[in-house]
Amino acid sequence: MANHDLESRTTLLQRFWGYAGAVSVRTKILGIVLALVLLLGMGTTFQVREVYQQSLIRQLEERSVSVARDLAARSTDLILINDLFALHQLLEETLANNPDVRYGFIIDDSGAVIAQTFGEGFPAGLVDSNTISPLEHHQTVALETDEGRVWDTAVPIFDGQAGTARVGLSEESVQNTVTALTGQMLLTVVIVSAIGIAAATFLTWVVTRPILNLKQAAEAVGHGDFDQHVRPWAGDEIGELTQAFNVMTVDLAKAELERREREQLRTQLLDKVITAQEDERKRIARELHDETGQALTSLMVRLQNLNQQILVPELKPQMDDLRNLLAQTLDDVHNLALELRPSALDDLGLVAALERYVKDYNEHSRVDVDLVTIGFKEDRLPPPVETALYRIVQEGLTNVARHSQAKTVSVLLERNNGRVRAIIEDDGMGFNPQSTMKGDRLGLYGMRERAELLNGELIIETKENQGTTIFVEVPF
Repeated sequence: MANHDLESRTTLLQRFWGYAGAVSVRTKILGIVLALVLLLGMGTTFQVREVYQQSLIRQLEERSVSVARDLAARSTDLILINDLFALHQLLEETLANNPDVRYGFIIDDSGAVIAQTFGEGFPAGLVDSNTISPLEHHQTVALETDEGRVWDTAVPIFDGQAGTARVGLSEESVQNTVTALTGQMLLTVVIVSAIGIAAATFLTWVVTRPILNLKQAAEAVGHGDFDQHVRPWAGDEIGELTQAFNVMTVDLAKAELERREREQLRTQLLDKVITAQEDERKRIARELHDETGQALTSLMVRLQNLNQQILVPELKPQMDDLRNLLAQTLDDVHNLALELRPSALDDLGLVAALERYVKDYNEHSRVDVDLVTIGFKEDRLPPPVETALYRIVQEGLTNVARHSQAKTVSVLLERNNGRVRAIIEDDGMGFNPQSTMKGDRLGLYGMRERAELLNGELIIETKENQGTTIFVEVPF
């Protein structure tokens, strides 16, 4: 039964789309224009109604406070001399001068009503519906009555020593005004809808006439035929669009030719950039090994000879410390030269160089690195690809040691179908990639740039305290 209902709904949906698809473009445009006009008009109407109503209610509330304060100020002397008749006249005058005021009354300091406009039928519970302390400026509450909502304002008289003045203003005039405004705006929406339909009808007739030719030409351009040329049928915007389309096809043909040339230049530039970088690394590594290393070795020999000639026993420990420090410095220079340009990368290839680097990494850091390579039994990769991947993995492991506080790292290198994939995954603390890429992490920028120079991509997946995974894929 459930499957039958699902098939029925699917059939109805397909039938609906069949009818909708058979409708002409002109009818669709007219329907969309009418729907938008109605939606915008109705939405604007009710929004303006709400804003206008709230504004009028605020004004009504402010008038309620103003009338109540005026009543409190004018009744002070009358209460002090106990002139109840004058108080009654003051209330009647307040109602006569303010059409929105529905009632008013005066409460003495003991809570008794001494003057009011209800006659003999003073509503029960009205006194307790709005209370105010002597220290308050005023207190306004909304009361629901048979005649609608009334804004009741209480104002202390003579700081509460002479009593309280209360007035109630009805929302009836506000609602009448809002209703009239809403009717006028709805009438405007109807008129604008009629005008919009007429304008849309003319517009669709003008627009749809040359669109078919442009559509056919655009399909041909989409298939790589940049020799298309559409004849303009008028000098208006549609004609200008047609001319722009013709210019676009010419520009696309030129752009395609330039793109091929730029791709060739980009490939040449890539080779030069990577070659220049690695040549500089080779030069620095060679200078460190040949000059700095030899100088440190010579200094080590001289320190040994000097140590044998020293006759003061107290200087022996200091000379030993100097020799140990020099030996450590010599090892650091040697390691730095290898990191700048490992000889295994040139002689044996990417896999051998990474295996040696991972071995040294495990020996000198507290992080356990597991390297897995797949599909590298074939010929070696092109030198730019090997160099780029080696530097990316090297920088990734360097970031792990410096920032991640990880215990284990897995490195996967896979070669398949003309592409090389490298995955570096650690169990460290992770980071926020957006804030990090905006900061000073030049290593991540360098990794991404090397991948992009080879038409590859680099993706970083990480969350704080959930580790980091770096995906690199490069074609060759």
